[in-house]
Amino acid sequence: MPLVPTHEVLTATPLAAGAFNVVLLEQLEAVLTGATRAGLPVIVQISENATAYRGSLAPLAAAARTAIEATAVPVALHLDHATRPRLIEEAVVCGFTSVMYDGAHLPWEENVTRTRELTAWCHRHGVFVEAELGEVGGKDGAHAPGVRTDPEQAARFVAETGVDALAVAVGTSHQMTERTAAVDLDLVRALRAAVSVPLVLHGSSGADDTTLTAVVQAGMSKVNMSTFLNTVFTGGVREALATAPGTVDPRSYLRPAREAMADQVARLLTLLNTPEPVVSSATAMPA
Repeated sequence: MPLVPTHEVLTATPLAAGAFNVVLLEQLEAVLTGATRAGLPVIVQISENATAYRGSLAPLAAAARTAIEATAVPVALHLDHATRPRLIEEAVVCGFTSVMYDGAHLPWEENVTRTRELTAWCHRHGVFVEAELGEVGGKDGAHAPGVRTDPEQAARFVAETGVDALAVAVGTSHQMTERTAAVDLDLVRALRAAVSVPLVLHGSSGADDTTLTAVVQAGMSKVNMSTFLNTVFTGGVREALATAPGTVDPRSYLRPAREAMADQVARLLTLLNTPEPVVSSATAMPA
């Protein structure tokens, strides 16, 4: 089906939308296959870092739009962690249904001003905007670990900028390779009570299954994940090459990696939208 506006994916998802980052075409296919298996909407994310790796946003965006059109479940396309306004403008031209402007490293007034201006511009083009307040740790050294989002400040930020969703710092950190993050659930509940727009959890790879379920029940509406799925994908490649070390055809090791990632996408989407906690022993990253 055609791309679905991001706010519609959030509305159509029973509890919390899964938002998964992709860099490779095989990862894009894994996300869409996993969502189809789960029978749940999903948000495909392409980050500023992924764009830098590929050298351009347009080719991967075009591939994403084409693949999404052949998918039976609702899918939105989101630009993640953009710090450059020009990249946000390019994403809008490329048909993204939402963008995240990351000005959390800026002083308050500058973050508010830039976010407000970009949000107004995106709204004129019908594009949903996510912003960040309270730096989430681990993002290329630009964010300070241990920072927490203040509920009163968050409510003021949303009111002054007009953003549609807010990424908050509650204890997770980007690029965690162990699922050991200690999330402040009381803070999540306080933020949910203070802020009128959907809350977004970044750095979700560091949260185990029990924590993810609890975070959603506490009020998180969008859960971003990248490192965990990258680890699953890479693990699939390693296993395939270890089994057949003489392999030279990339399809031979990318196919099982794609399948392993699709399985985890389906599992995570189901987990995020299960009302009762799901007991799982999957507290560590796959090998």
